[in-house]
Amino acid sequence: MPQSTHDRGAELHNLAAHAHAAAATAHGKADHLTAHELSKQAHEHSQNALKHSGQVAEEADKSGKA
Repeated sequence: MPQSTHDRGAELHNLAAHAHAAAATAHGKADHLTAHELSKQAHEHSQNALKHSGQVAEEADKSGKA
């Protein structure tokens, strides 16, 4: 079964949240290099989630005006 656009958006947000949590754990263990890499991943996931959400909203606007 294909994944809904909302499920995909939620998955991207969850990936970002998980990476943020992992980065915080690594930072708490004084593993700053890993924490930095995980923070970069979290940022990328957040940006992807934002982009995806914007596309979904744009498509919804277009279908609502049609």
